[in-house]
Amino acid sequence: MAFIDDCCNRIVFATKKVDQPSFPIIKGRIKLYGEGYFIFGKDLKFNCSLYSNFVGLYKTCTLAVLKDATLEIGDYSGFSGVSIYCATGIRIGKHVNCGGNVCIWDTDFHPLDHMERRVHNVDKISSAPIVIGDDVFVGANSIVLKGITIGDRSIIGAGSVVSKNIPPDEIWAGNPIKFIRKISAHP
Repeated sequence: MAFIDDCCNRIVFATKKVDQPSFPIIKGRIKLYGEGYFIFGKDLKFNCSLYSNFVGLYKTCTLAVLKDATLEIGDYSGFSGVSIYCATGIRIGKHVNCGGNVCIWDTDFHPLDHMERRVHNVDKISSAPIVIGDDVFVGANSIVLKGITIGDRSIIGAGSVVSKNIPPDEIWAGNPIKFIRKISAHP
C-alpha cells in the first residue's frame, strides 16, 4: 500500500507542478486541489494516514490553493491531517509543526451578508493572507483564521481558534484565544 500511496502522491505533485527542492515524506495519500502556486521547502513531512499519528486524525492532509493564490511552506515543517485552504496567500515558515487536524484558512468561504450567501456571491467573500513565522507550534485541532500573523517561536495551544495576531515568543490558547505567557529566551 505504501508503494501505491507514494506513486499516487508523486502523480498529484507532478500534475499540480509543485515547486520543491525535494519530495516530502508523506505517510498515506495527500490531496492537493486548485490551480494556484504550491511552493514547498525541503524535508517536509505530511502524516496523511489515519494511522500515521495516534493523536486521532480524522482525515488526510488536504491543501487547496485557488487560482492566483500562493501557498508557501518553509523547510523542515511537519503536518498531521492538516486542512489548508488558500484563496489569497499563506506563508508558513521553517521548522513549523502543526498537530493533528489543524485548519489554516485565509477565507470566510461564504459572504457574511445573508442575502449574498443565498446567491453565493463570491465577490463578497472576505479573504486575507496568513503568515506563520519560523519555529511555530500549532496544537492539535486548532484553527488559524484569515488575516492572522503568528510570530516566530510562538506556541498555539490545542483546540485554539486563532482570531488575532500573535507576537513572537508567546504562548496563546483557547476559544477565543488568550495570552498565556511569554516564552523564556533560549540560552
